[in-house]
Amino acid sequence: MRILNLCGYSWEIGGPSKVIYDHTRVQLSLGAQVTILTPLSPGERLYPVPDGAEAITVPRHRLARFVPEFSPELLRFYRQNAHRFDLVHIHGPFHFAGWVPFMAQTQAKKVFTVHGTLDRWAMRKSAWKKQLIGSLFQKNFVDKCELVQVHNPDEAEDLVRFLGHSHPNTVMINNGMDLTDYERLPARNAFRSRIGVSENTPLILFLSRINVKKGLNLLLPAFEEILKTLPEARLAIVGPDDGYLNWVQQYVTGHGLADKVFLPGMLTGTQKLEALVDADVFALPTYSESFSLAALEAMICGTPVLTSSRVGFGHLLAADPAACVVDTTVTAVTAGLLRLLTDRAEAARLHRAGPAFVHRYADINVVATRLYREFEKIVHG
Repeated sequence: MRILNLCGYSWEIGGPSKVIYDHTRVQLSLGAQVTILTPLSPGERLYPVPDGAEAITVPRHRLARFVPEFSPELLRFYRQNAHRFDLVHIHGPFHFAGWVPFMAQTQAKKVFTVHGTLDRWAMRKSAWKKQLIGSLFQKNFVDKCELVQVHNPDEAEDLVRFLGHSHPNTVMINNGMDLTDYERLPARNAFRSRIGVSENTPLILFLSRINVKKGLNLLLPAFEEILKTLPEARLAIVGPDDGYLNWVQQYVTGHGLADKVFLPGMLTGTQKLEALVDADVFALPTYSESFSLAALEAMICGTPVLTSSRVGFGHLLAADPAACVVDTTVTAVTAGLLRLLTDRAEAARLHRAGPAFVHRYADINVVATRLYREFEKIVHG
C-alpha cells in the first residue's frame, strides 16, 4: 500500500508530528510505502523521518497566515503525483493541505483523522470562518472521505455535530506511542540541576505547546495558591511558543513569580525525559486535547499526572483512574495539585498505575496496526 500523509510535519507542530512518525514506523513494518508531504516556513525544522519513509517539503506561502498550510507548490506536487498513491491521510480540517486531495482527480482513497479539531472549545476559535468554510466545502470534503478516524467518544459526537449526520464509515481508534523509547529512563536530577532546583523541592511540570487551549490560565493562578501552602514549590513551563508565550511571561512578571517559574523553551530527546522523571507532578489542565502524548509520556515515566477530562483519553481514565482528572477551574486544579504534592500514598499509586495504563491502551504497535487494517479494507475492498 502506498500512503501519503498531508500535514504540517515539524518540531514546531508538536504532538501530531510524533503521532505520524510512530504510525509511519509501524506501517513500514507492515509493508507499506509512506510519504509525508508538508509545507515548511523559513526557520521551521522538519520533524525526523523514519528510515524507509520519504519526506517532501514545499514552501509555505506567506498567505498561510490567513489560510493555514497554504502552498501553491503543495497543490502542484499533488496534481503531478497523486497517481503514485493508494491512500491519502488528511490530518484535521480547516487547512489547505487537507483540501488539496479534492482539487485533483485521483483514485486514492481518502482518510480523515479529526485530531480534536471539531471540539466545541476548538470550534469557538475563529468560529465565523470555520462555519463559513464548513458550509462551503469542508463538510462535503469530510463526507467524501472513505474513512474517518476518531480517537474517543467525544470526537465521535463532535463529528456528528459538525456534519449534521453520521459518517457512514467511522472508526474509533485512539493514538499510541512507541514504548521502546521509554525502556531506559535517565537518572534523576539532571533537569533540576540545570534550572537550579534542589532534589527535595516540589516541582510541577507543564510540557506542551504554549497554547491558549492548554489551560495555563488555570495552572498559573493555581500555582500561586499552592505557594500559600508550599512556598518552596516551583513550576517549569516547557514547550515551544504557540501564540501564548507573551501572555505567560506577562503573568509571571506581573505576579512576582519570576524566581519561581522557569521557562526553558522546548526540550526534546533525553532532555525532555530528564524533565519528566524529575517532576513531582505533570500538569496539563487542558480545555481541548485530542490526544496528549506528553501526558502519556509522563505516565510511562511514573510521574503523577494531573489533567482534565478533555485530554482525549479521559473516557479511559474514567474507567481506569491512572491520573488525577479535574474540572477546568482554578479551584479544581489547585486542589488536585495540592493533593498530588502532599498525599504520598496517592502519588505512589499513580507512579505504579501510570505505566500500566500506557501499556494497556497506548502501545503503538497495537493501535497503528488496527488503523492500518482499516486502511486495507477501503483500499482492497
